[in-house]
Formats: sequence, structure tokens, C-alpha cells
Amino acid sequence: MPITFKSQATGNLVMLQSTAEALLKLVGKNAAEPGIIEVDDMPRVLAALRSAPTDLPTAPVNPETNEPIELPFADQPVSLHQRAAPLVRLLEQAQAGGKPVVWGVEF
Repeated sequence: MPITFKSQATGNLVMLQSTAEALLKLVGKNAAEPGIIEVDDMPRVLAALRSAPTDLPTAPVNPETNEPIELPFADQPVSLHQRAAPLVRLLEQAQAGGKPVVWGVEF
């Protein structure tokens, strides 16, 4: 299920749940419940996201055969650092507009 990040300073950002969970965990937040990143917290959150791991993910392994699973676009892996870029941009825009970023809530 996707997670939607929202701010009154910018448009919405829809992110895959696994990616959103990993990024929120990196900044000490939880994707399982509604949350907020206040403007005062954005410098710390942005610094944490900018320092996200740049190492590339390893190929998943089939648990039955213990062999790598062939994935489309496997030759173009994406690091967590790269996946953080849209959220970093959203946070920068929200910070510039003086508005918080929320997820799991409607407004």
C-alpha cells in the first residue's frame, strides 16, 4: 500500500510503502501510523535523508533454490539514497514555505 506525503507548500508525494518505511525509519519516524515532520525538525530530517546509504541493494534470493531471482531492470539498481531524492525535494519545498509534511492523514 503506498504512503502519501502531503504539505500545503507543495503537491503530494506518493511512495511505495517499503521505501517510505525505510526512509521514515532512517529519520526516527514510523510509517504505520499518521505522522508529521514539523518545520523546526526539517534540517535534522534532511541531513539524515541526505546521508542515506548509497550502496546498491543486493538481488533477492529464491528461498527454495537459494539462487538469485531474475528481475526486470536488475542491471539498473536504485540505492536508498536515490529513492530519498523526491522526499528530500518535498521537504525542502515545505521548509521554504514554512509548512509541515504529514502522512497517513487527510486534509
